[in-house]
Amino acid sequence: MRLFSIIAAAASVVVISAKTLVGIPTFNFNVTSTAQFSLSKVTRVLVDSRFQNTVDSEGKTLIPPTLLAFAQTFASDLLELGLRVPVEVASSAQPGSIFLTISTSGVFLDAAGRNTSEGYTLTVGSQGVVIAGASPLGAFWGTRTLIQQATLGGMVLPIVLTLEQLDAGRHYYPPEFLIEICAYLSFFKQNTFHLHLSDNLFNNVDIYSRERSLDLYAAFRLNSNDSAVEGLVRPYRFNESYTREKFDDIQSSCAARGVTIIPELEAPGHALVIAQWKPDLALDDLSLLNISHPDTIPTMEAIWRTFLPWFHSKTVHIGADEYDSSLANDYILFVNTLSSFIRSSSGKDIRIWGTNEPSNTSTQGYNVLNSDDGFYIVGKFSGSYPQQLNITRIFEGNPAGGAFAPYVFDTNNATNNPPRNNPRVVGHIAAQWNDYGPNATTVSEAYYAWRNALPALADKQWGGVLTRAQYDAIFENLHSVIPGQNLDRAIVSKTDVILRYDFTTASGGKVTDSSGNGYDGTCLACSISNGTVSLSSPSSRLTTPLSSKGRNYTLSFSINPSSKAPIGASILSGPDSALVLGNGTLPNLALISGNQPYVLNYTLPRDVWTDVALIGRGNATFLRAGGGPEMQFLAILGINGDSFEWKPVAVEAPLAQIGGNGFLGSVAKFELLGSA
Repeated sequence: MRLFSIIAAAASVVVISAKTLVGIPTFNFNVTSTAQFSLSKVTRVLVDSRFQNTVDSEGKTLIPPTLLAFAQTFASDLLELGLRVPVEVASSAQPGSIFLTISTSGVFLDAAGRNTSEGYTLTVGSQGVVIAGASPLGAFWGTRTLIQQATLGGMVLPIVLTLEQLDAGRHYYPPEFLIEICAYLSFFKQNTFHLHLSDNLFNNVDIYSRERSLDLYAAFRLNSNDSAVEGLVRPYRFNESYTREKFDDIQSSCAARGVTIIPELEAPGHALVIAQWKPDLALDDLSLLNISHPDTIPTMEAIWRTFLPWFHSKTVHIGADEYDSSLANDYILFVNTLSSFIRSSSGKDIRIWGTNEPSNTSTQGYNVLNSDDGFYIVGKFSGSYPQQLNITRIFEGNPAGGAFAPYVFDTNNATNNPPRNNPRVVGHIAAQWNDYGPNATTVSEAYYAWRNALPALADKQWGGVLTRAQYDAIFENLHSVIPGQNLDRAIVSKTDVILRYDFTTASGGKVTDSSGNGYDGTCLACSISNGTVSLSSPSSRLTTPLSSKGRNYTLSFSINPSSKAPIGASILSGPDSALVLGNGTLPNLALISGNQPYVLNYTLPRDVWTDVALIGRGNATFLRAGGGPEMQFLAILGINGDSFEWKPVAVEAPLAQIGGNGFLGSVAKFELLGSA
């Protein structure tokens, strides 16, 4: 069962040389000199004036960046490495430059012998670097290689010539998180990000009444004011959906880094959100649409007609997964009708899932994107699937021997797999599902399910030859410089003490950070004296220059909440989480993450001081109060409607603000450590 998925896709590299330079993915090179080139000598990023406005017309996106736009993104990435260099347009490479151009003579082929626009050559000389892409996207992938090799080489590059050729509804994810994930994918040259934009929790028809099914969690993530889809997104889910402006920003931000968003609107299975909107269109299992109903296909066409203009990709996904296999003719009618409608309306191609697809009743001959169970993961819990990518399978998953590759559909029997160069195999995706709903995982836990292994999979998706030992040796080094994201929610600090407010003095509202890191705060409508900050009005707050701290941390403070502070008032808040004095009508202390409360069986006493420590340790979060034992925040996961599992939950420390949002009381001895 699936609701919201995050999927990455890449491709395969053609091996052209016996020499391989270690990176993620690995690539081939020829050493032309024993000399080296230091990036400290770079003074400019130059863009070939002949191609500054050229775009890649062969890729999946309809909003491809120009070569100049990719160069500007590259320059912003270099700034994160400490290199401030301008972007200029020039007719040729110059000493001290990184010159981006388009190859007019090279032929770039993928593993099946097809032309690809994502290849490039990267030539490092004693005076500078030239990256010549098959397209602007190819040139951008070359900049990823340059950043990686500079990082691994201490900002020094060997003098080489390289040639690289190419063969991704139950949980809401904020736009900023999706954009950061795209930056993560891009650094390892994964070019596609599949977003599953509608679905529902498992509709257990053996247990649930019709009324319960109609109230079961289901969501549609795109929010339009078009009358054709009025009511499809319920008002209480508006803050868990994307407006057109937001979705445009997600797509354009990802495209700027070479990643295309492939959107999916799920039907005729996993379609409970549509049945809750229009119940007459469903079968007895309300998560399945009744295709024979005269209004079903017109309704789906109306939905696609509304949202097709939102999608800046050449391909969209219509779902078509896990439908009733006894209704094969209806299924085929649905897929073929929507395919024709979408192509005639927009010129776009479609994708469908393969589960229960009735291939025995139709002629085959499809292009296939490998999404086998080998890399299917489910957040937090599953009786069948892992919670993280299997890194051993990545390096040893070919039953014929060696590493996994996109053509490996069966990791146990090599005779079931096509040849490596089969032209029908267009790539591989790794799927992550939120089968147990919005409270099962926090937003960042989706990232951690991929963090340590997805780059290794990228190497194999490209057909790379990186070994496990090589990967383990370079991964954390490369991870530390991935531009455009801070998914770890790391904070730079001179020591383990990241932040310390003693509240001994305040000048002009400034609260001094005594850790030595300079993370001074600002007191707004609050007062400081005798080592405490007093928050005497609902708007009183202390803001910090920080936002969140990810794994691991200990955030300790003393607190004296007023009996006048309302239930639900925020003690601490940040963009990823909040620590609140209760949830709803309950006074129990709670962490809020992704609009979901994680509640302790504990209430902070009012009008007295209590020492508190919020602790993030690996994939779990704890609170210690008044010198007592640690209490763990847990997520409760409903399983098939009739049993439950309690699992740990990882929540970032909220740091942007102390107080505000109605809190009344005092805080003292506020300290953040980078350990737990």
